[in-house]
Amino acid sequence: MLSKLLLTTVVIIGAFFVLRQRHIQSENAAAPKSITVDKDREKISSGKDELAADLRVGAYIFLVLMVGLGASLYYFDWQDDHIVLTINLHRDNQSAPVSYEVYKYQLEERSFVTIDGRSIAVASNERMEIIGLDN
Repeated sequence: MLSKLLLTTVVIIGAFFVLRQRHIQSENAAAPKSITVDKDREKISSGKDELAADLRVGAYIFLVLMVGLGASLYYFDWQDDHIVLTINLHRDNQSAPVSYEVYKYQLEERSFVTIDGRSIAVASNERMEIIGLDN
């Protein structure tokens, strides 16, 4: 196992030095300056600058889209959580149900917190009817 790790490290280091040597040789080969070479370099560098500017604009557009999408999803989730529901509790010994108003995010399985801050726990002998819940 150690030999595989050492071999991989040696190959990576060797590839680094080969690529570095090629890069140095390509810079030395381009060292003789002439008018045509300078014009070609200007064209290449201006093309690279245009590409970099286009990529920068694309990155900013992507960033704006992602932030906008995140903000709109957060807003719609907040709006959905703040829907006011009416909960009717039907008890065995009462003929009329007791009604409460609750925000959707405050509703749990067997309890809820009303808009005015009261915490209500639903007993096992009570039936809970939720009005205003679409799903």
